[in-house]
Formats: sequence, C-alpha cells, structure tokens
Amino acid sequence: MPTDSRAALNKSPARDRSSAALRSTRPQGRIEVLPAVVGAIAAHAALRCYGVMGMAARGLRDGVATLLRRESVHRGVEVREIGGGLAIDLYIVVEYGVRIIEVAQSLKSAVRFEVERSTGVPVVEVNVFVQGVHGDSGQP
Repeated sequence: MPTDSRAALNKSPARDRSSAALRSTRPQGRIEVLPAVVGAIAAHAALRCYGVMGMAARGLRDGVATLLRRESVHRGVEVREIGGGLAIDLYIVVEYGVRIIEVAQSLKSAVRFEVERSTGVPVVEVNVFVQGVHGDSGQP
C-alpha cells in the first residue's frame, strides 16, 4: 500500500472488486473512495454532455440496451486501476442524429476532468461503449 499522497486501489484479496476502495494516506489521516462513488461522479458528468440520452446497463439483453434510471446510473460505469491511475468504461445511449464520434470525444474529456478534479487521481483512459441510439419517432 503506498504511503505517499497518491491514491491507489486496495488490492486486498479479502475484498471483491466492487468493494475495493480508492485509498489515499496523508499525514492528517486516510481517505477512502469506493469505485461506485467514482462511477457516480463519471456517470453524472456523462449525463451533462450534449448528445448523451442516458447511461446503459453493461451488456445487452437480446440485443437491446437497458436505459438506467437516474438513481442507478453508476451501474453504467466500470472503474479499474491501471498503472497508477484509473481506467473508466462508460456504457451510454446517444440521441438519434448526433455525431457519435464528437459526443464520445466530448464525453471522454468531461469525465476525465470531473473525476480528476473530484478525486485527485489521474485518469489514464476513458472508453466509451455506445449501447444504443434513442430516436425521436414522434411518439409520447
């Protein structure tokens, strides 16, 4: 476990991946942030981006993406430690008619900025997986 001010994921074999905490040890004490919290920060940053309709559940069921409700958007994000930083995978549904490449680039930048600002841990990579496109068919 590092004793400097850089944070790292706890690699204790007794904990599973979902409960491993992001830890930082400082002279004043210890800070722990669960990956679900980092996921929630990333998801809320993603939802504020133009062209993102919502977060999707990881994986498709019968080839259809499941749009997540606002209270469970963190489930559309996977956070891993890679080389002293974080790797974040985002599963999203985009609005019909937007340029997906531009939405993805904007999303990557916004999520990287918000997570680094909130946690102080560098984000090494942000991967965007577009699970679906939500079209406006004129129906209510």
